[in-house]
Amino acid sequence: VLTGNLTLSPDFDFEKIAKYTPGYVGADLLSLTREAAISAVNRDESIEDTPALDAAQTPAAQLPVEIEPDIIVEEGRLDEFVWNLMCGGSASESLPLQEPMPVDEVKPLSTLEELQLWLREKIPISDDQLQNLCITMDDFGEPSAKREGFATVPDTTWDDVGSLRNIREELQMAILAPVRHVEKFEALGMCVPTGVLLCGPPGCGKTLLAKAIANEAGINFISVKGPELLNMYVGESERAVRVCFDRARNSAPCVIFFDELDALCPKRSDSREGGSTMRVVNQLLTEMDGVSSRKGVYLLAASNRPDIIDPAVLRPGRLDKILYVGLPSRKDRVDILRAITKNGTQPKLDEDVDLESIGTSEQVKGYTGADLAALVREASTLALKEFIIADSASKPLMVSSRHFIAATEKIRPSVTEKDQKHYEKLRRMYTAVPEQAEVEEMEYS
Repeated sequence: VLTGNLTLSPDFDFEKIAKYTPGYVGADLLSLTREAAISAVNRDESIEDTPALDAAQTPAAQLPVEIEPDIIVEEGRLDEFVWNLMCGGSASESLPLQEPMPVDEVKPLSTLEELQLWLREKIPISDDQLQNLCITMDDFGEPSAKREGFATVPDTTWDDVGSLRNIREELQMAILAPVRHVEKFEALGMCVPTGVLLCGPPGCGKTLLAKAIANEAGINFISVKGPELLNMYVGESERAVRVCFDRARNSAPCVIFFDELDALCPKRSDSREGGSTMRVVNQLLTEMDGVSSRKGVYLLAASNRPDIIDPAVLRPGRLDKILYVGLPSRKDRVDILRAITKNGTQPKLDEDVDLESIGTSEQVKGYTGADLAALVREASTLALKEFIIADSASKPLMVSSRHFIAATEKIRPSVTEKDQKHYEKLRRMYTAVPEQAEVEEMEYS
């Protein structure tokens, strides 16, 4: 209905637009359509080359006599003028004008006033230009990406992750497959979205994984830090949880990512804060698997301490799939270094830099993905410092192997050997059926 009077490109796909505008009401769609029409006008190069544009860019003192700045278009009506032209209206009907100003009160024109003068002096879009002008999918894509108040699709891709292929396959089956094969999942009775808990040492890419899978699925993403929902006032924390899930339902399909879930959902029996924490956990359990349906809302969570999370959160129907994201292997470290440096292009690496030898060396053993990123950043800093001191503008700025060697002496693994043993127990506990002795040794000291 909104695009009935507009000229659309032959390959225009309404289904795709509907997919990328979850939560939009009628007024939002109208505003989006108007922005797309204006974007199409700005995109047309033939309109930009009109002689009137040159007149608009000419200072007011140099304007010809016949172009006197005596009539100015009302501010805030330019978008409406372009919209009316796209819908077939005339320029005279579209331009709301103000009363003429006395000659002695005329002031130098601002950029906005010069543009308004251009619109008044000459019709900026002729009939021939309108016939060749059409709205494409790209015109809708740009303004919809700038909308605020809705969850957005993250821009992180699997190229930014660099490793964790086994975790990727699990996440694709848990989130990507239900989005792309809705009918098949409903035929099997798998209508309730699953929840996934990513656990493991800090800095191993749990948040990056969540963003990458949401980007691949093309669905919205809401990131929530666990402590962000906590509030000192009674009832405010529970309200924040409800608002988060309501926003996700309005933007479905959507992924809610809870970072540091252990701070939000500790074991209720071990909680020292009394009823406030218990109410937050109860509200979260109700939203996850309560009377209100969360169809199209997928749950992802990350935690460094899954052993202190309330067991009710991890039961089937909530966060029932637990994936361990451990320290990268030698091959994974090489892949991560290549992803961080964009295959040696950012930062620019010298010819003597061998990322494979760096990733497999003993100096970076036990490094997490965050440690490797810090290593590249430190090596880049050393290269820049050397470049500034030497003041060698003739030589290109590049990171060499000696910078990486010096950086390894400054960057230490963020996960100690003691922590590695603890996380290894976590891995055995959550990736296989643990023995009773291992459960008893779970106490972290």
